[in-house]
Amino acid sequence: MSIALDNLRVGRRYRFVNMGESRVIEIMERLSGENFMVKDLDTLERYTLEELLRWGRGKDYELDEYRAE
Repeated sequence: MSIALDNLRVGRRYRFVNMGESRVIEIMERLSGENFMVKDLDTLERYTLEELLRWGRGKDYELDEYRAE
């Protein structure tokens, strides 16, 4: 079950899956209600969560806290 966007916390890491893409992101700062500045931990690129969801949520949409195993 996915975490709601308003439950995300700055400094925490999450696994984000949508439209066939999987990413591990870290929340850098809250910009507004449900928009956050995030850092992709694979590429170190920074972008907003709004950019990731711009094209909608796919059937595989999932957002969960990341736990390194």
